[in-house]
Amino acid sequence: MEVEIIGREAEKAVLDELLIAKTAHLVAVYGRRRVGKTYLIRTYLKKHLSFEYSGLHDVTTEIQLEKFGKKISETFNNNLPTAVPTNWFDALDILKLSLQKKLRKKKAVVFLDEFPWMQTHGSNFLAAFENFWNTWASLQNNLIIILCGSAASWMIKNVVRNRGGLHNRITQKIALQPFTLYETAAYLKSKKVQLNHYQITQIYMAMGGIPHYLSRIQPGQSAAQIIQANCFEKTGALYNEFADLFYSLFEKPERYISIIRVLANKPMGLNRTQLITACKLKSGGSTSAFLDELTASGFITAYIPLGKQTKNSIYKLTDAFSLFYLKFMEGNRTGEKGTWLKLSNTQTWKSWSGLAFETVCLLHTEAIKQALGITGIYSDTAIWKSTNQASSGAQIDLIINRSDNCINLCEIKFYENSFLLDKKYAAQLQNKKDIFKQETKTKKQLFITMVTTYPMDKNINSIGLVDNNITLDKLFTKIGL
Repeated sequence: MEVEIIGREAEKAVLDELLIAKTAHLVAVYGRRRVGKTYLIRTYLKKHLSFEYSGLHDVTTEIQLEKFGKKISETFNNNLPTAVPTNWFDALDILKLSLQKKLRKKKAVVFLDEFPWMQTHGSNFLAAFENFWNTWASLQNNLIIILCGSAASWMIKNVVRNRGGLHNRITQKIALQPFTLYETAAYLKSKKVQLNHYQITQIYMAMGGIPHYLSRIQPGQSAAQIIQANCFEKTGALYNEFADLFYSLFEKPERYISIIRVLANKPMGLNRTQLITACKLKSGGSTSAFLDELTASGFITAYIPLGKQTKNSIYKLTDAFSLFYLKFMEGNRTGEKGTWLKLSNTQTWKSWSGLAFETVCLLHTEAIKQALGITGIYSDTAIWKSTNQASSGAQIDLIINRSDNCINLCEIKFYENSFLLDKKYAAQLQNKKDIFKQETKTKKQLFITMVTTYPMDKNINSIGLVDNNITLDKLFTKIGL
């Protein structure tokens, strides 16, 4: 019985293309820990894996070479003992000789997991691998080598943007992201967890779409019970995850954590200059590297303000778990049962859940576009805040700027019941629309689009003002269908 892989349609399509390619490929797979990188490669390419080795953390070069040599012996020599390679150049030569026979017959996939850990101090591993690829592997038309690692900063710096022997050698990149809501629901269903979309969204706002986190969810519990067990009890899977997460991903994680903390307190995000000031960073390439690595790992997202250029990007913290940890978990680490059941009934949670749902919607803009029926129309997304103090800080949660001369102004509301637009709020919406039109001087058609948990109750205030109502269920739709 084949193991089903939930979602990952784009990634599986990339891997399928590699399998039918007539040339050698060097593939970099990276992303935050627990996101399912190893599972995807090991499971989807199971029939094609000719050799797999996972680097060992914090061991000597000698131990690393010993284990690598033993793995070659297990894979190719029926466990017959072989001499332990004395250096990585010899080790990769042995791998080359072992692979040659297989390559004559069929496509061979070499999977080097936790690739950054193989580069121990003074080992010259990276130089040896560069030589291995450039002088032999790149010439083997039946060979795919996949390099995988959770240490995102190392993978990006030393593999994806390598300036030495691997410069421009990567033929395909897979930056694996957390599950979408659709994939999360499908995964939970496969585990016999029966929850409605509102409950799943609450879990998603706390734990995100990280497969490993979701794997700890047990059937028969509410969202509140699941969050309590995993986040607030000392035996919970996520109780100590925040620190472990950043220390496993990044060298000198303090800088990255400082950026995350600052952005957690700025729901509308900050631009590069503001981040440099707030985090006391240097204005140069190092800051760009920090932001690129956090983006590639799925922690932050860059949005270009309407009418601006890439250099004016606004960075928002969009990692659900980081947002939730800093708001609720960090200050409530007593380990007591019932902690979350109390917190989830406070006004703080109700206010914060609205902001968290905005982030969820920003991560599901393709689903919103699909619900609006505009996937065939080129569009980009942005967020907007008035620069005029007299406008009382008018802001719009999400803007979809379309090439058909229209703009959707999206207002996002997370309620446990149907949302009813009262007269006061209707006036605020109209005011936002007027200010937006005045400040941007746009001539495009403006549509007010409400994204709500459940269908809005139509009344005299919404009719003629609200043009579209996208409900939570639409965010759970598979993109492309």
